Amino acid sequence: MTQLQTLDGSPASRFAFGTMQFGGKADETASRAMFDACGAAGINHFDTAYVYTDGASETLLGRMLGPDRDRLLIATKAGYIGGNSATNMAAQFDTSRQRLGLDVVDVLYLHHYDPAGDLRDTIEGLARLKEAGKIRYIGLSNMAAWQVMKAVFIAGQMGVTIDLLQPMYNLVKRQAEVEILPMCADQGIVAATYSPLGGGLLTGKYARGDGGRLKDDRRYAKRYGQGWMGDSAAALARMADELGTDPATLAVAWVAEHPTNPVPIISARSTDQLAPSLAALTYAMTPEVYARLSALSPTPPPATDRTEETA
Repeated sequence: MTQLQTLDGSPASRFAFGTMQFGGKADETASRAMFDACGAAGINHFDTAYVYTDGASETLLGRMLGPDRDRLLIATKAGYIGGNSATNMAAQFDTSRQRLGLDVVDVLYLHHYDPAGDLRDTIEGLARLKEAGKIRYIGLSNMAAWQVMKAVFIAGQMGVTIDLLQPMYNLVKRQAEVEILPMCADQGIVAATYSPLGGGLLTGKYARGDGGRLKDDRRYAKRYGQGWMGDSAAALARMADELGTDPATLAVAWVAEHPTNPVPIISARSTDQLAPSLAALTYAMTPEVYARLSALSPTPPPATDRTEETA
C-alpha cells in the first residue's frame, strides 16, 4: 500500500481531519482550535476541497500551516463543479494553491466521477501536475470500483499511480466493504474514508432532538433516512453507554478497525464536538466489541451475490 509521507518524510497520521466546516459553521477561531487539537493528538493529515465553503476552508487552512507545513499532509479536491477536464481541474487547482498559499499540495483528488467527461484527459492532467512537482499524490473520490480500476489502468500507462481513494464508509453505509476496500488493499491504494459519523446520525444527537445536517440538508436526510439506520444509531448509543464511552468514539474506532486499515476522515464544528472522534485514536477496540458493533447493521452481500460461499 502507498505509504503516505509528509514533505519532511514523516508518516501520515492514522486519522485525517476534514475541514469542510472551516469558514462555514466553524468560524476562524473555532477552526484554529480544532486544527490545534488535531495537532496535539498527532493528526498531520488535513483534507479540504475547492468547493468547501466557497473557498474559505482552503483559505483558513492555509493560514494555519505556518512553519509546520513540511510536517503536514495537505489534500484538496477539484472537479466537483465544471467537469473533470484537465483544463478545469488545473484551473481550480491553481486557485486552491493560491488560497492555501502553497507551491506544492501533497494530494489532489478528482472530487467525483463525471460520466460525461474523459477520464483519460483527467488522469493525463493529474500526471502532468505530478511531473511538474505541484502535487505529490493522486487521489480519486466518490467512484465505483470499476471506475477506479479504469483510472488505475490509464495511470499505469502514464507511469503514475492512483495513491488514494475517498469513499463514504460508516456503520450504516457499508457498501465500501464489498469491492472498494478490498480493491484498495489489493492495489495499494490508501482508503481515506469520509463520514464516519453518518452526518451526525451515529453521535446520537438526533435521538436527543438536536439539529444538524440530517434535518437541514435534504441530501443527508435522504442518505440517512431509512428507518433501520435510526434504530442502529439508537443501539449504538445504548452500547456506548454500557461501555462507558461516546457513540462517536465507537463509530470512528469501528471504521478504523476494518481489516484493510482505512484512514477515517473525522470532522466537527467545534473542539467539544471533535473530542469523541479524537478519542477513537486511542480506543482499545476488542474483537468482541467490533463484532457487536458490526452486528448493529446489515452486512452487504458479496459482489457476486453468492451468499452461500461466505458462510
